[in-house]
Amino acid sequence: MGREDYPVTLKEAHACAEQGHAEAQRRLGDRYYYGNGVERDYVEAVKWYRKAADRGHAGAKKWWRNAADRGDAKAQTRLGGCYWVGTGVVKSEAEAVKWWRKAADQGDASAQLRLGDGYADGVLWEKDMVEAVKWFRKAAEQGHAEAQYKLGGCYATGNGVVKDEVEAVKWYRKGAEQGDAIAQTALGARYALGKGVVRSEVEAVTWYRKAAVQGDANAQFNLG
Repeated sequence: MGREDYPVTLKEAHACAEQGHAEAQRRLGDRYYYGNGVERDYVEAVKWYRKAADRGHAGAKKWWRNAADRGDAKAQTRLGGCYWVGTGVVKSEAEAVKWWRKAADQGDASAQLRLGDGYADGVLWEKDMVEAVKWFRKAAEQGHAEAQYKLGGCYATGNGVVKDEVEAVKWYRKGAEQGDAIAQTALGARYALGKGVVRSEVEAVTWYRKAAVQGDANAQFNLG
């Protein structure tokens, strides 16, 4: 596709971008970012910049870096991920952590979850479950389903926090109600065992089924 062949109408731009053309994806991102012929939509712009960057578009990658340097938390989280796996940059765990922390300190839930995982797994630093719980909680309180599940797990096991089955159920439920399959399975197990909640086979099966239809193997096993 030559430069002169790029579409003019929004419908054509979407069609071209959805075919995987990196330059078309970058241009569509520009349209949404600047409100060119369409209502300005930052989320949609970032979506298309991300797709273009994933396909190796240098301009889109530069946009991410510039946005991160300007203090854009989502861009910082994304850039941290690039450094973590070495996508478009030299792989560097130190750089990944630097950008994730910048984003996390601004309240980005995804970055907070990554820091929590780093402390919980002992991958980024010496394992520290108290610190992990701190970051899981920050993300969970913003409604991040995976963080809610992980915080529930900390309460269920007493890992990094005082064990509290009722609190575990509370956070499992929050994640489960958002559709997180692992949280749904965990909540089902709480009902099956009567831990932190009144035992109920009906409720257990209800949550196992929700997780099972999403392909969760543990839920499928529990249903028999």
